[in-house]
Amino acid sequence: MAASPGPAGGGGAGAAHGSGPSGFAFDSGLEIKTRSVEQTLLPLVSQITTLINHKDNTKKSDKTLQAIQRVGQAVNLAVGRFVKVGEAIANENWDLKDEINIACIEAKQAGETIAALTDVSSLNHPESDGQITIFTDKTGVVKAARLLLSSVTRVLLLADRVVIKQIIRSRNKVLATMERLEKVNSFQEFVQIFSQFGNEMVEFAHLTGDRQNDLKDEKKKAKMAAARSVLEKCTMMLLTASKTCLRHPNCESAHKNKEGVFDRMKVALDKVIEIVTECKPNGENDISSISIFTGIKEFKMNIETLRENLYFQSKETLSVMLEALLERTEDFTDCAYTSHEHRERILELSAQARTELQQLISVWIQAQSRKTKSITEELELTILKISHSLNELKKELHSTAAQLAADLLKYHADHVVLKALKLTGVEGNLEGLAEYACKLSEQKERLVETCRLLRHVSGTEPLEITCLHAEETFQVTGQQIISAAETLTLHPSSKIAKENLDVFCEAWECQISDMSILLREINDVFEGRRGEKYGYLSLPKPMKNSANLRSLKADKPDSEEQAKIAKLGLKLGLLTSDANCEIEKWEDQENEMVLYGRNMSSMAYSLYLFTRGEGPLKTYQDLIHQLEVFAEEGLKLASSVQAFSKQLKDDDKLMLLLEINKFVPLCHQLQTIIKTPLQNQVFLKVDKCITKARSMMAVLVQLLSLCYKLLKKMENNRWA
Repeated sequence: MAASPGPAGGGGAGAAHGSGPSGFAFDSGLEIKTRSVEQTLLPLVSQITTLINHKDNTKKSDKTLQAIQRVGQAVNLAVGRFVKVGEAIANENWDLKDEINIACIEAKQAGETIAALTDVSSLNHPESDGQITIFTDKTGVVKAARLLLSSVTRVLLLADRVVIKQIIRSRNKVLATMERLEKVNSFQEFVQIFSQFGNEMVEFAHLTGDRQNDLKDEKKKAKMAAARSVLEKCTMMLLTASKTCLRHPNCESAHKNKEGVFDRMKVALDKVIEIVTECKPNGENDISSISIFTGIKEFKMNIETLRENLYFQSKETLSVMLEALLERTEDFTDCAYTSHEHRERILELSAQARTELQQLISVWIQAQSRKTKSITEELELTILKISHSLNELKKELHSTAAQLAADLLKYHADHVVLKALKLTGVEGNLEGLAEYACKLSEQKERLVETCRLLRHVSGTEPLEITCLHAEETFQVTGQQIISAAETLTLHPSSKIAKENLDVFCEAWECQISDMSILLREINDVFEGRRGEKYGYLSLPKPMKNSANLRSLKADKPDSEEQAKIAKLGLKLGLLTSDANCEIEKWEDQENEMVLYGRNMSSMAYSLYLFTRGEGPLKTYQDLIHQLEVFAEEGLKLASSVQAFSKQLKDDDKLMLLLEINKFVPLCHQLQTIIKTPLQNQVFLKVDKCITKARSMMAVLVQLLSLCYKLLKKMENNRWA
């Protein structure tokens, strides 16, 4: 997943990435290239494994020999590109230069050895009888492949250390500039320092965005996304809050408002460093321990082990687990907003689960002493009964939380309280401020409590983290809106105080919008829907006012640009139809390859509609966002196809892997284009992206067709 536009602040900050320190911009690009070459190289190594396992007694047709040679050459070329990037990293980092260079030399030697041993195109000629090849020296290929993997891994680990150092160094620069901003006393000095701060935040955002993309752990990825989202939104808040303080230096509420922004940004910066260094602070709570759904899942897994082993668990352990789980349901039953019917039903199902556990323990004790068929069947029945009760409890808890959230979102959709606070501010109405501040506090507490309930029923760790982020955002932003409104009420004619309140209200509205998407995703997980994601919550969302969003030209294409991209989109629309035709051939529509292919086709169709000035994508920002996900979905498809290839025979496997090798580089090329900053050349970037997406769809159609044929062939062979 590509990084979303990083935080920026003040005029010109959006263009800062290109004008920042060259080392950072260069190294960030190196990380992208290293990852791209690495991911191109690994499928090729898989093909080498296929070659090593190639049966000696199979007929060496010209087609097979050519395929083998192409693989060897492709590996050597990929290694060559990898080595160049590795050497560039070494030259930029003298403390690791020797280690990286040694690993690069080994990788280069391994690539050349593989190329030499797979040079088999002349094997059908008599003069090649004495030639050493993969068919005569498999041990050599095995050694070369192992050396290649070992050396590539060493380079990547060393490069990873470089990236972590970059992020820490960048964070330290941001913190140092923030300290200067906190102490500034004049507008002129503030403008100069904030301009530098905007540049440093853009740099930090690009580095952390690349890191977020590389994270394999979805939980860490969600934490990183939450921290980056805080930093992005707080950058704009910091600008207006600081200006308000400078304009009204004796206003206590203005200083309180500004301090809240700085404190939250510092916490978010520390959170990023914790994630990249994997240093967990002492006493940090594991949020999975407070999720009821996680507790139910673990409890059910424990009782199901009794089918295989009657002595694996103790009775006391199960009793403690259930009590801890049911104790957490008090968040629902004690909630003032839970309806009487829901509360009664939750209490009833909780009591039922306790009773059924006692029945299970009784049958369990009997089963340990006498192993008869009847007692085994009775044990199975009690396990099924308590599992059913817990499933019913899950449904009730989900229904309660989802209904509360939906009602709350509907009630506050028009943001009446925020509008009233803005009005009382410009009127200087202190009594009205007190009234509506109290109403906002009540609304905040209700939203925080609802997020806590949603966290219990979210179903996945990333969604739990998103709920926690929403909870913290409402808690903090609610207080900051009140302090900003108080400042405006005390200074009703202040334009900067009004602008400051607008920024905090916008952050609140944005979080309300995100919460509706979050609720939809939680419902999808609960109902088992696995279609296209709705909001892509793992990516931070830029605010309307942020300078970096303007720098990316978030507006719609003009008439001239629309005419140009319409020509690009025509072929994309036809390819979407071709892909849908291929997908319809598959009998198993839930096959992973089909699901990813359908998602890509659906997104490509949205891209096509954009080129016609239609559809859900309205701005260039929407388009780039969609393309990020499109490239990521392509890599998931490639991974799924590669897993399928392991079930195939050698020749079929080789043919499919060669197709994958066409597809994966296109995905990485699209990601690189998206990440590359092109100031004032957004249309050129869009043009390149759509062209690359079109190439991906063309290969996708071929890939789906080939997979379908090979799957049918494999099934027919099984029947035979």
